[in-house]
Amino acid sequence: MRECNITLNSQEKNQIEVADFGLGRIKELGLQLIEYVNTERVCAKDLVLLPYQICPEHRHPPIGDTEGKEETFRCRFGTVYLYLDGKKTKNPKIQVPQDKQDTFTVWNEIILHPGDQYTIYPNTSHWFASGHEGAVITEFSTKSTDENDIFTDPAIKRLPVIED
Repeated sequence: MRECNITLNSQEKNQIEVADFGLGRIKELGLQLIEYVNTERVCAKDLVLLPYQICPEHRHPPIGDTEGKEETFRCRFGTVYLYLDGKKTKNPKIQVPQDKQDTFTVWNEIILHPGDQYTIYPNTSHWFASGHEGAVITEFSTKSTDENDIFTDPAIKRLPVIED
């Protein structure tokens, strides 16, 4: 985040979430994030990806009277490879782990460099990864309800589980 001149205060540093999705494979499947605001109408976060780290395929479904979360990703650092529904990219830049290939179903590749942004509409299957430098993404969205995200991989647990 220093590469992007993003300054976190001490309280924010203590609130960084390390999301491994219950898989225990954080260096390849997961992400780190800090949420700045999440109200009934708007959410802002920074997402940090280690080199070649993948955030697994998921979607933000309708909840109650809402369509689901709409989010705009703005690349701040590194390269972001975003995959969505659409025509399959012939030679995608990111390779997913062999044992998880069946949990990645969308392969239309959008490449974001610093300053590029892309809007993902509600209930759209997507996943993303960083290149060799890692990446920082600023996310602007409607209300975030991560606990309602639907992942393609049934082994994923979005929220941490504390075991005795």
